[in-house]
Amino acid sequence: MSYDIYLRKSRVDLEAEKRGDGETLAKHERTLLELAKSMNLELGRIYREVVSGETIASRPEMQKLLVAVEQGACDGVLVMDIDRLARGDTMDQGIVAQTFKYSDTKIITPTKTYDPNNEFDEEYFEFGLFMSRREYKTINRRMQRGRTASVKEGKFVGNKTPYGYTRVPIKNDKGFTLEPHPEEAEIVRLIFELYSKGELQPDGAYRRLGVSLIVRKLNEIKAPTRNGGSWSVATVRGMLTNPVYAGKIRWNHRAVVKSVSNGQVEKKRPRNPESCVIVDGLHEPLIDQSIYDIVNEYMAKNKMPRIGGDFMVKNPLAGIVVCGKCGKRMQRRPYDDRSKQDTLMCADTSCGNVSSALHYVERAILDSLAEWLRDYKIKWDFPDKAGKSSSQIKLKKKAISKAIGELDDIKNQTGKLHDLLEQGIYTTEVFLERSRVLSERSNRLNAEVAALEVSLKEDRMREEGRENIIPKVEVLLETYDGLTTPKAKNDILREVLEKVVYIKTNKGRWHNAPDDFEIILYPRLPKST
Repeated sequence: MSYDIYLRKSRVDLEAEKRGDGETLAKHERTLLELAKSMNLELGRIYREVVSGETIASRPEMQKLLVAVEQGACDGVLVMDIDRLARGDTMDQGIVAQTFKYSDTKIITPTKTYDPNNEFDEEYFEFGLFMSRREYKTINRRMQRGRTASVKEGKFVGNKTPYGYTRVPIKNDKGFTLEPHPEEAEIVRLIFELYSKGELQPDGAYRRLGVSLIVRKLNEIKAPTRNGGSWSVATVRGMLTNPVYAGKIRWNHRAVVKSVSNGQVEKKRPRNPESCVIVDGLHEPLIDQSIYDIVNEYMAKNKMPRIGGDFMVKNPLAGIVVCGKCGKRMQRRPYDDRSKQDTLMCADTSCGNVSSALHYVERAILDSLAEWLRDYKIKWDFPDKAGKSSSQIKLKKKAISKAIGELDDIKNQTGKLHDLLEQGIYTTEVFLERSRVLSERSNRLNAEVAALEVSLKEDRMREEGRENIIPKVEVLLETYDGLTTPKAKNDILREVLEKVVYIKTNKGRWHNAPDDFEIILYPRLPKST
């Protein structure tokens, strides 16, 4: 069996890299490779964690490692220190400790090898995790206090600078402040001017623009974005409410608040929590405070209504239909004129995907679901009774178990062949002939097992389809038109659809074909495992 390597950077490593000490993961990898060589260990896979996460949920490579350990895919894991495995809360530490213990997987560091089933090593390992967690919380508290103190001095402590600014070191002092970006700063001023004062009209008057119209104008004039993409409503709305442009520093306004619901830890980011800090910054403001106040007074009057903490759902296809050209979620566009139908349009104003009346897209999805359901039933050739399929699964499981048992017998017979050869009872020719026969039989059984496993996966998918997706689609098609609210329709659609891709290139008003669009359905099918 082989040994895996797990590499993860700590905050100390990141600070060392900033000082020019070299790339941490590369150094740790060399150290652990040398350790494996000195211990004559056969290496399997190397997991490189490139993201910094406190919990297992935020570390994808750690999740893959735990799956491999749980399945017994390696005899041990090499790490620089045990705190690289888990520095999260006691729940995460317990998951790591139990996974290594129950799979009997060793943890090897340059200073010590831990056997999780040795009671002394287990205590040492758990104590090490506890101390690393305590050290992490101490360091984190110290860092947060330092950041808050810097913020109160008007310094900028974030890693990503707001659009319109660049980050520069403060002269004769520690920390950073913001400096206007020549090109971006002009765009920021334009956004605030269009929203507070408006755009000059031919008659000399000014007409205020809403956020959506500002986004459209920015995309029309090809105003550069930070990432090179298109402007969006969320981006402009966030800029208009950011006090940094009025010379303020805002910190911790979207702090994470954790709560437990149904045994699961949920994270929420409430706006303007009690821990939010807003102070005068050291940087130059791009707009006057009076303009910022006017803008946010307008913004407060145009807030979207909320019901029960959630946005009011008026679009039955909300979050389901995706633009086939740019990949963004399609949005409902209502009209003040009640005689006009709501349309479904791409949120990106620079995208060339043509909008359609929402009810046309909605009906097309229902018709496509009905057609898909017919094809799905034909494809899987569903028997009349579920019991027939279940009995087939049982028979195939028994056949696989029988074949695996025969393969174990062949392994034992192969071992005996070597003994008989060594004892001189078999000649080399007889040994080779018997080995060939056993090898052919083994290959045939392995092929049978592989074929049975593929067939068994199909049977399981068929059963899952019978029990889950098919009844859900049938209920949807029977009840959809009778549902009275867009939210109820949206909920039942989300039960059966992952997404729907929408593409339309021709404008209906010119060729009189308002339903001339293409949709691709992605049902929530059972996974083949």
